[in-house]
Amino acid sequence: MRITIDPVTRLEGHAKIEIFLDDAGEVQNAYFQVPELRGFEQFCQGRPAEEMPLITPRICGVCPGAHHMASAKATDGVFGVEPPPAGKKLRELFYSAHFIHSHIAHFFALAAPDFLPGPDADPAERNVLGLVAKVGPEIGGEVIRHRAYAQKIQAMLGGKATHPACGVPGGMSKPLSEEERSQIEEMARSCVAFAGQSLRIFDQVVLGNPAYVDMIKSDPYTMRTYYMGLVDEAGRVNFYDGKVRVVDPEGREFATFAPAEYLDHVAERVEPWSYLKFPYLKKVGWKGYQDGRDNGLYRVAPLARLNAATGMATPLAQAEYERFYDVLGGKPVHHTLANHWARLIELLYAAERLLELATDPEITSPQVRVIPERIAGEGVGVVEAPRGTLFHHYRTDERGRITAANLIVATVNNHAAICMSVKKAAQGVIHGGKVDQGILNRVEMAFRAYDPCFGCATHTLPGQMPMEVTVRDSRGYVLRTLSR
Repeated sequence: MRITIDPVTRLEGHAKIEIFLDDAGEVQNAYFQVPELRGFEQFCQGRPAEEMPLITPRICGVCPGAHHMASAKATDGVFGVEPPPAGKKLRELFYSAHFIHSHIAHFFALAAPDFLPGPDADPAERNVLGLVAKVGPEIGGEVIRHRAYAQKIQAMLGGKATHPACGVPGGMSKPLSEEERSQIEEMARSCVAFAGQSLRIFDQVVLGNPAYVDMIKSDPYTMRTYYMGLVDEAGRVNFYDGKVRVVDPEGREFATFAPAEYLDHVAERVEPWSYLKFPYLKKVGWKGYQDGRDNGLYRVAPLARLNAATGMATPLAQAEYERFYDVLGGKPVHHTLANHWARLIELLYAAERLLELATDPEITSPQVRVIPERIAGEGVGVVEAPRGTLFHHYRTDERGRITAANLIVATVNNHAAICMSVKKAAQGVIHGGKVDQGILNRVEMAFRAYDPCFGCATHTLPGQMPMEVTVRDSRGYVLRTLSR
């Protein structure tokens, strides 16, 4: 027997799940498939490197800020230039706002409906409208307001909230005015309060429900893997800058390396049934789809960042970080659904960091860029996208035109783990061939915890997307239907 979930719901992009049952109705295998081709590395070749921070945000309308910052950092390397302190702080200010808007969107619109109204609720209610019906319009309004604040800050710094144009080789395109800084400070203070409120909601709805806590800790949603994340000099979580740290399934440091050294540590393989690649740790090797210390699969995203780090760099987030591990039994935590709690801790950190930067006296300095004077020829930019570690690597010719581009996006880093999580969840909840909407949603919850984004896979192999156009007259009668 074969069960197909197509399309899967509440994620960015397009994918499907194929589940195969044996004669007894038990799950024999499950595949998470991305039936689209990602082509940005190819069609960026020949473009001037300085255009890349403008081109690559078009990869995705959900995480354009992540691609923009990674690309700007990569072009810093291409032109051999280091942004001045104020330029780096402005980039991080912008990026903290990007994290706030993305984490709010995922938790409240995509993840929270699995807990309110609940995983077994009618699909017509298991959405953001059903969530608002449960928590009330006042909280729903706060969600919209604070996501709008984050978008407004990105627009102030980036020129526009989506597909920004502020990061340039050597820094930022313009300084921040005192009036803008004052507005950002006010919004940042509100975002800190809202992040705290979000964690209290999680406490009440999820941690206050023993059935949900048991589900988070259950075997179908647990995998022992390596974890990767960007950390500062003290080993704490940092979204914009630092070194890449990897810990093993026991939480011991496995590797810490500069972004430019990523090819010494990460390799990729392909499978015939997906257009996404499968990264793994070179020094451990690829042993197939199994967890454990002997296989080089690793995970990124909020849970991985917390596991890979020694702590958080802001006080309120650090307190939540410590409580996270106290409640879930110590570090590292291997429970996939714990990503949702980790994401809210990161929301609080991003809001605190936004406020720190907005009140930094240097943030309004006019010295926001160093003009490049040479072409170094190669650059690697790494940031933590909301969905995990993101690599941009460019090589250029003597004129600074792209000869090769390699992008390992966060969801690609998680691809093997997502496939394994889907299979393990399916095996844990499907028995005797019994399947209903609630059971299938529990399978989808396994991938939804990663906040996967397949926006970088939106170009299909034939160069077409499924589309149907219906032409009606003034009375609503169908005159013609055109389909691709």
